[in-house]
Amino acid sequence: MQPFLQGQQKGKITMHLFTEQQQQQLSFNGAPENRDNDHTPVVRLFVANTSMVWLLNELDPERPSEAFGLCDLGMGFPELGYLDLEGVSEVCSRNQFSLERDLHFNGKYPMSVYAEAARQQQRITTDERDLMLALQALCRPKPRP
Repeated sequence: MQPFLQGQQKGKITMHLFTEQQQQQLSFNGAPENRDNDHTPVVRLFVANTSMVWLLNELDPERPSEAFGLCDLGMGFPELGYLDLEGVSEVCSRNQFSLERDLHFNGKYPMSVYAEAARQQQRITTDERDLMLALQALCRPKPRP
């Protein structure tokens, strides 16, 4: 796990949370022409010793502290949305929590699969069995009314 370094300057957060390759992929995914695609999550962030987890797949190239992904604050309602990385980092720092990057995360499925699995499990999961069930649910034909 890669801890967020405390006391960073505004605008410098992403360079400590992401590798250069991750930052490039997140920015590419966040480019206007790519935003509507169902990208694979690039990075998993979490707050140590809590249930807060984020799977991110886009960074706004114009505002690199604004990310898009699957957000779970640990209350049983994970959702897709935008995240202010500077805001989260500031709150963590102020409360002496550590915002970290999962060094072992490797996204294998499109974000829609992780979102469906999170909906089913009421939390973000990377468990292969949960993800396969979610993929099957997404591929199942919808019944006609």
